[in-house]
Amino acid sequence: MQIADLYIRVSTDEQADKGYSQRDQEERLRKHCNSQNIQIDRVIFEDHSAKTFDRPEWQKYMFSFRRGKPAKEVRLLLFTKWDRFSRNTSEAYQMISKLTKLNISPQAIEQPLDLRVPENKLLLAIYLSTPEVENDRRALNVIYGMRRAIKEGRMMGTAPYGYINKCTEDGRKYVAVKEPEASNIIWAFKEVAKGHLPSAKVRELMNKREGRKLTRNSFLEALRNVVYCGNIVLKAHGDEEERVIKGKHEPLISEELFMKVQHILRRKSNKDIFLPGGRVINEDRYPLRGLLLCPKCGKNLTASSAKGRSKHYYYYHCTLACGFRHNSEIVNELFEAELSKFEFIPAFASLLKTIMMKNFSSVSDGLDDERKILTEQVTRIEQKIAKARDLYLEDKLDEEDFRAVKTKNKDELDRLLFKLNSIKQTKKDNNVELKLDAALKAVTKISERYKKADSVDKRAIIGLIYPEKLTFDGENFQTAKINTFVHTIFLIKKELGNKKNRQRSEKSSNVGFVTKTSVSSNTFIDDLVRLSQIKQELKSSFLSNNFF
Repeated sequence: MQIADLYIRVSTDEQADKGYSQRDQEERLRKHCNSQNIQIDRVIFEDHSAKTFDRPEWQKYMFSFRRGKPAKEVRLLLFTKWDRFSRNTSEAYQMISKLTKLNISPQAIEQPLDLRVPENKLLLAIYLSTPEVENDRRALNVIYGMRRAIKEGRMMGTAPYGYINKCTEDGRKYVAVKEPEASNIIWAFKEVAKGHLPSAKVRELMNKREGRKLTRNSFLEALRNVVYCGNIVLKAHGDEEERVIKGKHEPLISEELFMKVQHILRRKSNKDIFLPGGRVINEDRYPLRGLLLCPKCGKNLTASSAKGRSKHYYYYHCTLACGFRHNSEIVNELFEAELSKFEFIPAFASLLKTIMMKNFSSVSDGLDDERKILTEQVTRIEQKIAKARDLYLEDKLDEEDFRAVKTKNKDELDRLLFKLNSIKQTKKDNNVELKLDAALKAVTKISERYKKADSVDKRAIIGLIYPEKLTFDGENFQTAKINTFVHTIFLIKKELGNKKNRQRSEKSSNVGFVTKTSVSSNTFIDDLVRLSQIKQELKSSFLSNNFF
């Protein structure tokens, strides 16, 4: 009497739990065995796809024969049809070869084949390839359907953080805004756009808010997802290149904010040692950790404590090989004194506002010309990409070179578009005066604000003033770049100090006071407006919005 194992497979858990496919297959297989006087040994129930043989129950079945020797008599492996066995032609042939070596003969009771007959191998190829073709056609139809839906502006798949999949009463699916996650991601975009906190810290703070938490990778993917500004990415397929489609869902942020965040992320992904960074820690005695460079070797200074005989001592220090270190309390006090250089008394706020509004008006007149130049540059780069695409389609440019040209020009195109959108936003901004009032108010007593702030806010203030890291030589702080708005105030304060000193030497020996007639307000404004350096730096300040 022959011995057979019954293999019963369905495609999904739903079919296994609720359908009748498994029971129907078992009934037909048992009926066949009874009619052919075949003894049933094992019955294997499987609920995985037949695209591969990486199926739990199948792996257990094959493992049971690995250590044993092939049986002397042929053992049957019965299933209803060949698509129950496999829907992958190449893997099916390999598995049949393995089973044959184990003296196991696979057979489909509804599509019986004697594989010892050479002509039956043609029928086997048909039986195995037909379900694979059906799978491929079904998958292709799904892809075309999803791409058509995306072209129409519909978001496919599971909705990202801040959105939720919903369905209307008539069965139409759509994507809606979900709170409080939507408010969380809007807040996160705004915080990252400020550029003074690492994205990891923004994620940590966001996860403390109400709503679902995000992992590090999920958060970074969300920050780069164009869905939040109302767009959908249609990925490349065949001859179609990847492009962005305007979605039908409600955007959570503006395109300007999204592009600003991408600019910040690209800048920080360069891992430039001169950019502010470092892990944000809660230890208030080390607010400058990760923001200082060693004057000896140029590496980042870290911070730690050392235990003395009676107490702990706290230091900013470099590596052991370098040996540079300095007491953290002294460094912090020196930095607070450094910030006092940028302070000014509230009485000068109106004067500074007058100067800056005059300069902004002057700068705004030239924005149209600059926008025109940027638009022409954008057009030229787009033409380069289009030309490379045509050469690629004509087989005059290989794929690797085409992708290299596209990547290089795409980065430059994104940079120009970011700058162009910044100019457009500045041009239509009607709240410049209000923003300037807020900026002046924030800088009035910046060292006092810094002293009262917690460690996170301290680092935010440092990042806003110093776009690059500082070098501390033991006495002084040095940096190659400073925020243009704050630097402008420093220049004005310096110029004012020079005028005070000149007036005291000319009219009075009373140090520390300036008489009402010592400096004419109109003359002072005219002198400052003529400072071309201030004018150029103000231009950069308003375009970048770094001081808001």
